[in-house]
Amino acid sequence: MTDTLDYTLVEANGLRFNVAHAGAGDRLALCLHGFPELAYSWRHQIPLLADLGYRVWAPDLRGYGGTDRPSDLADYALPTLVQDVVELIRVSEAREVVLLAHDWGAVLAWNVAMHHPDLLDRLVIMNLPHPVLFERELRRWRQLKKSWYAAFFQLPRLPEALLGARGAEAVGKAFTEMAVHKERFGPEVTDVYRRAAQAPGALTAMVNYYRGVRLAESRAYTEGPKPMVTTPTLMLWGVQDTALGIESTHGTHDLVEDLTLRYLPDASHWVQQDQPEMVNLMLRAWLSDQSVPEASTITLSETATDNLSVDTGG
Repeated sequence: MTDTLDYTLVEANGLRFNVAHAGAGDRLALCLHGFPELAYSWRHQIPLLADLGYRVWAPDLRGYGGTDRPSDLADYALPTLVQDVVELIRVSEAREVVLLAHDWGAVLAWNVAMHHPDLLDRLVIMNLPHPVLFERELRRWRQLKKSWYAAFFQLPRLPEALLGARGAEAVGKAFTEMAVHKERFGPEVTDVYRRAAQAPGALTAMVNYYRGVRLAESRAYTEGPKPMVTTPTLMLWGVQDTALGIESTHGTHDLVEDLTLRYLPDASHWVQQDQPEMVNLMLRAWLSDQSVPEASTITLSETATDNLSVDTGG
């Protein structure tokens, strides 16, 4: 599969964002990718969202892909990254917004939901715990050892050198080694991410997301009690995530007023790419105000993986 998405440039928060887009209208579905991904990571969801009547924007985040790439570490402070999302929503002039986010994109999405709830109508989070729960888990050895790379990324230059070696081979392996359905991540897919990572300054920008959280501005932004998330939220979690433990989802109901939580036992951290048909079925149900099926009730056809059925028990 090649990167055949349609792109446009959108100016927001002083940057030009390279945005994969589809659909039309004033109902916006804004999709935020994670590390080391791109807007391309939403390739399976973009047609679905457009079919549901949304104008879909999936930007390469600041520093990624075809989006502007500031060089100063200060440009990757958490409040600046959150403001990128806020400004993208505002320049869209949408009357209704669903924010979908994975991994690092979900770090930003949780903060938008907590600090700018008036901008959102719905929130979809994939494989990134609520900040309160992530902080809790990082005080426990089980999660701390899984998050070793975040400490490694604080080093200067070495992370970029290792990630970029042999044509950014490590970036491709991040997908293939963690995925459950490895056939989803052939060279035609991983090469999209590897090529983007090899662009001048790209790896430094990507790693700077991890470095930026240590800045005083970021620490000040995250201090103090966290407000309840009041936006209706769908949380989808690939159970076979080797970077984030499932226990980091425990307690989410206490922090989100209106939560639908579904676990996908046969999916990895790359949940929307690893099991896109199942994710899309759940998204379609939730965005259509229908009951979201549990993964155990969904049957994938053995002959066509895009053919799904739901066992309603009737």
